[in-house]
Order: sequence, then structure tokens, then C-alpha cells
Amino acid sequence: MLTVHMIVNDADKASTWYAEVLGFQEHSRIELPDGRLINVVLRTPTAALTLADEFPEHGALAPRPPDSTAVVLYLEVDRVDEVWERAVAAGAQVRRQLADTFWGAREGQLIDPFGHVWGVSQRIRDVSHAELSRLAAEAFGSAT
Repeated sequence: MLTVHMIVNDADKASTWYAEVLGFQEHSRIELPDGRLINVVLRTPTAALTLADEFPEHGALAPRPPDSTAVVLYLEVDRVDEVWERAVAAGAQVRRQLADTFWGAREGQLIDPFGHVWGVSQRIRDVSHAELSRLAAEAFGSAT
């Protein structure tokens, strides 16, 4: 299993946001005497996150909007429209609008209030590899 470790500005607030908006459940946390959280473990049945507050003395810094990370975290959900609406209502910025895609998903990208980029998606149809290759080439201007 892959666990993503994310540095955020206010791990306590981020834990609540990821639980309420994306459906994660908090399993444990370790708070240091200075009040910073060094480890907050969140899970869904298919994903795991570990959050930590910033530790600049160790080079651990959160993204600074409008800059964002080079990583997009994709979360597949059963009701993408509901998750999307919750995320936007809870302060996420739309990076790419929610839409049906040629690869068979309804998906879009958001930047959460902590600067991390999320793709939320729901499988809506199966697409064969051959069809996916053809459609990708058409979409990116190099149809064969």
C-alpha cells in the first residue's frame, strides 16, 4: 500500500477538511509539546494519507498557493458530483472543471485550501486500450 505524506499549514484543520469533504477517517495523531502535529493518519477503504504541520527547521514546508505541488492526488469515489460540490463549498479552487472524459471517467481537479492538487473521479464507462490510445491521440493533436 502506498501512503502519501503531506505537509500542510495547519494539520488539524486539514484533517477535518479531508474527513468532511473527501471521506477520510482519522485513525491516529501525534502532537508534539509545541502543539505541532507530526503525524496524523487518515484512511478510506482504498487510500491512506499522513499529514504533518510544517517543520521549516527540517525543510518540511507546505505548498504556497497559487503555486502548487507537481503531484496530483487522484481519488476515485462513488458520487463524484457530491464530493465535488462539497469540496468547492468548503473552499477548494477549481483547477480543471468536473466533466465526462474520453478515458471513461467523470473527473476534475481541485486545489484544496492547503495548496494540494486533487483529482476526483468516478468511473462511468469502460474504454478499451485501443480506443483509449486513438482518443488520446485525437485529443492531443496527433491522430494517426
